[in-house]
Amino acid sequence: MKNFITQFSRIFVGILFIISGLIKLNDPIGFSYKLDEYFSEPIFNMPFFVPYSLAIALFLVILEVVLGVMLLIGYKSKFTIWSLLLLVTLFTFLTFYSAYFDVVKDCGCFGDALHLTPWQSFSKDIILLFFILILFFNKKLIKPLFTDKIQNILALTSIVLCFFMGYWVINHLPLKDFRPYKVGTNIRKDMTIPDNAPKSVVEMVFIYKVNGVDKEFTEKDLMLLPEGAEFVDRKDKIIVQGYLPPIHDFKLDLEGEDKTDFVLGQEKALLIVAYDLEKANPEAMQNLNKLEKEAKAKGYYTAILTGSSSELIEAAKKKYSIAFDVLFCDATALKTIERANPSFVILNYGTIKQKVHYNDLIDLNL
Repeated sequence: MKNFITQFSRIFVGILFIISGLIKLNDPIGFSYKLDEYFSEPIFNMPFFVPYSLAIALFLVILEVVLGVMLLIGYKSKFTIWSLLLLVTLFTFLTFYSAYFDVVKDCGCFGDALHLTPWQSFSKDIILLFFILILFFNKKLIKPLFTDKIQNILALTSIVLCFFMGYWVINHLPLKDFRPYKVGTNIRKDMTIPDNAPKSVVEMVFIYKVNGVDKEFTEKDLMLLPEGAEFVDRKDKIIVQGYLPPIHDFKLDLEGEDKTDFVLGQEKALLIVAYDLEKANPEAMQNLNKLEKEAKAKGYYTAILTGSSSELIEAAKKKYSIAFDVLFCDATALKTIERANPSFVILNYGTIKQKVHYNDLIDLNL
């Protein structure tokens, strides 16, 4: 019975680590954005790690996949199980911290393929920890499946394939797009809230300074305000989240004018997504005018979408001699559309027909 439970734990943990790792390896840049949240000032205040977020993300997801493979084949079982235990302990701490302090809303455990709430993520890690502890106390029952030579080849092959996959998706596109803006999506339709959709329950929270400390009060608590309390701010706290459409932050602005409906109403639209103009690939940006002229000759409306400030927009216009529209959009939405900076998206009346990385511009089908 003990052997059966141990082998079941081995298969369960190994497969789950491989699946979780491969989903994140499909989009390591997206996982790096999650790490940026953890490194940000409001959470762990480790901004010095932000420049290395992508490298850390790649290391963690490759480690997940390789450890899953090593566990399944029984390769260096003592090292493998110790590594799994340390890794899942770290993940359990992070998901508990996210859930308890209500900071990172989605840990990104399964990328964009499956969204879990912080408490769901924490529960998942507790279950994983339980099965890994079974493996930890029964390490002697984890036997290798093959000879040492084959074991070494399989472990090395998994590492090489993971590094190749990571390199490919960073320099091109994810092999599978799980995001709301995948090809075939009609943006306008996915922004619509059905009439019978559940509504959010929102509570007004008032912040007052009491004896030099900011404290929160609900509307019914206002009558209990101590004397001398000074009003600071008011915010809305979501008690129950209502229906949130798949796309809810796509709004295009041109110097204060809402251009969303105009763009989504175009039969042919080429959108150049550069969420940060300062960090956009210079070589790709230098080719934009030539591309815009080619697109215009074929009847396309062309615009750059960016989350950069007006000062950076003007600087980029001057640097790259951009004479067509540069529309402001929330940077988070633009990062969700595509990870490359810039990337190129073709719309037909709001339906996404094609997306390409700047490295694959030759594949753009105008």
